[in-house]
Amino acid sequence: MLNYFFRRIMTVIPILIVISIVVFLFVHLIPGDPARLVAGQDATLQDINHVRSELGLDKPLIDQYFSYVNDLFHGNLGNSLKTGEPIIQLLSDRFMPTFWLSVLSLLWALVFGLFVGVISAVKRNKWQDYMGMFGAIAGLSLPSFWLGLMLIQLFAVILGWLPTGGTGSWTHYILPSFTLGTGIAAVIARFTRSALLEVLREDYIRTGRAKGLAEQRIVWSHALKNALIPVVTMTGMQFGFLLGGSVVVETVFSWPGLGSLLIDSIAYRDYPVIQSEILLFSLEFIIINLFVDLLYGYLNPQIRYD
Repeated sequence: MLNYFFRRIMTVIPILIVISIVVFLFVHLIPGDPARLVAGQDATLQDINHVRSELGLDKPLIDQYFSYVNDLFHGNLGNSLKTGEPIIQLLSDRFMPTFWLSVLSLLWALVFGLFVGVISAVKRNKWQDYMGMFGAIAGLSLPSFWLGLMLIQLFAVILGWLPTGGTGSWTHYILPSFTLGTGIAAVIARFTRSALLEVLREDYIRTGRAKGLAEQRIVWSHALKNALIPVVTMTGMQFGFLLGGSVVVETVFSWPGLGSLLIDSIAYRDYPVIQSEILLFSLEFIIINLFVDLLYGYLNPQIRYD
């Protein structure tokens, strides 16, 4: 397993290089001139050209890219065009709010989704199954921005129980984490039901029942563990999407995380921040996928890493 781990780690650098090229080209195709935004509305053409020269935006794209990569290998992500702050500081300030919001959203979604999925599989074609899958379809169908706005209207504006947005106490996490986790819980429930139904048809499950094992033990101790592999894969991907894709929810709830920072950076054409954030999201996906692959070995000892 250690050899497999180190081989996967060695592939990170070339993958990030390819991603950096794609991101660099994509960012520079965004319409708009960051030099004009930095110089201000009343700036003259001469002022704009001066700012463009200071930012290095007047150089050929190939030179800008190699300068960017050289800074990356020296651990320098550069400074924000909008605020002038070091990007590392910006990302570190915004990472933890997004991380804890994603973790809380995934935790409740995982517990609830597994429970509903197991109940739906065990009670197949009964009212519990119909109710569980109806809820899952509803959770997948609701747009996150609409759900977030409805939750704010009900629990913050009408009832006054919870804050409308921002951070501070644990109560600030309730509405955004529920909004983020609803769709994920629905996906987990459907995946768990489908995977568990397949396992419950296996011969060793029928053998266990023939030997008189309790149905609860068969489901929770034997069948569920083997059904978790596709669920773990999907959950790992969802966690990656949470870390990098909570843009809409963070905007709705004025959450000071990476998603809202990305929106602000795109609006301001802040190239260095956009590039650094997307590289960070890519690195998160790579690490999460590696962790999921290693977790397979625990769930199924027959898996070997050659």
